[in-house]
Parts: sequence; structure tokens; C-alpha cells
Amino acid sequence: MLLSINPKNPESRFVNRVVNVLSKGGIIIYPTDTVYGLGCSIFDKKAMKRLYQIKKMNHKKPLTFVCANQNQIQEYSQGIPTHVYKFLRRKLPGPYTFVFKASKIVPKMMLTHRKTVGLRWPDHPITNSIVSNLGHPILSSSLRISEDELFEDPNDIYEEYKKKVDLIVDGGCIFAENSTIIDFSGGKAEITRKGKGII
Repeated sequence: MLLSINPKNPESRFVNRVVNVLSKGGIIIYPTDTVYGLGCSIFDKKAMKRLYQIKKMNHKKPLTFVCANQNQIQEYSQGIPTHVYKFLRRKLPGPYTFVFKASKIVPKMMLTHRKTVGLRWPDHPITNSIVSNLGHPILSSSLRISEDELFEDPNDIYEEYKKKVDLIVDGGCIFAENSTIIDFSGGKAEITRKGKGII
């Protein structure tokens, strides 16, 4: 199903439909401030396994938790130092993925050998409305046409994934670009991928 939602003022009745799909273990595709993402609830093991299958990914490869506020980032990370917290406040919401040591609330099957978690708080009304109403982060992976090309048009996504996922959110065409990844898990900030975010 392709569901059009206003990207600037998301209609609550449509957002609730998306949340209902996620709550029942569904897989969705939705827009963010960087890319269209493939997502599911972080607390549904069957949905997680299905997401990996759709992406044809190794289960050891970490995915991102998409959050709706600073509180969720703190809740799923382990002890953010004050200076890092101030840095996050300046950058979020925005096109960044921050890697931290994972807190105990992160499901064990989501942990890598490093026991870290990648956290995002996108600057996108649809994303934030969905996650806020769901009440916890979405497990997410970016959609790619190829290693070097990202999906930008929801109609192209629909043609490719309509039989693979439960719901595709049409938030309009976007200029897709990867987020910037900054790893704080070792103490110091390490930029592991330069993307849309300005450092």
C-alpha cells in the first residue's frame, strides 16, 4: 500500500495508520531528512528478521535506531558526557547518525560484538510524528538502488517493494544523501562517514 502523507504537516489519521502497522509487526518504508528508510519496531524480533531478509543483509551488520527526541537518544545510549550532549543539542534534529555504547534497554539481538548502537533524530515531520506516536524508536536501514545510488522517488520505491513490505509512506520526492556518521563509542568523536550533515 502506498500512503501519501503531507511532509510538512503530517495528517494524524494517516500517521496513526502507519503506527498501527508497526505495532502489529509490520515493515514500512518512510521518508527522512536524508533518505527513504526501511523500518520496523525495535521490539519485534520477527519484524527485525524480516527486515534483514528484505535487505539481504547479514544479521551481524548493525542498523540504526531512529528516534523522535533527545530523551530517546539518552535512553538507548550509555552515559553521554556533558560536552557531547551539548554538541548533540546543536546538531539535532538533523542528518546525523551518532554511535554510542548501547544501554541495557537495547534488545540483545541488535547488539554487535562492540555493543554499540547507531542513533538518529531526523529533521523530518513525518518521521518524528511516526516515532513519537509509536512511543519508541524504529529500527531502520536506508534504501538503495545500488551501492552508489539511493531511492528518491516514492513511486520507484513502490514498484520495487510493493510486494515486500506492508506500507510505503509517500512523503514526496527527496534529494537523497547519506547521513554523516560520528562515532563516540571510543570516547573521542570519530567521523566514520561524511554525508549530508555539516561538521
